[in-house]
Amino acid sequence: MFNEKLRQIRLAKKISQVELANLLGVTKQSVSNWENDNIQPSIEMLVKISNVLSVSCDYLLGIDNKRYLDVTDLSEEEIQHLQFIVDDLCKSKK
Repeated sequence: MFNEKLRQIRLAKKISQVELANLLGVTKQSVSNWENDNIQPSIEMLVKISNVLSVSCDYLLGIDNKRYLDVTDLSEEEIQHLQFIVDDLCKSKK
């Protein structure tokens, strides 16, 4: 599950294995091994991966399917605007 989630998120963000490796301070081979389910990252690296990719560790591990957006640098008004957009998108899916 982790390997699939990692690959999906990396590709969705249009980040190569080399770019992700550089962001994490590891080799491309490490990223490749994780995605091919040859090895698992350490807990510390899992936390770093989740921070770099802006997803929770639970999401990466398949425990929780909730996704989160980093809105740290946005104003309350901008965050509320995004919430309205998300609400509208969710309603249109029902």
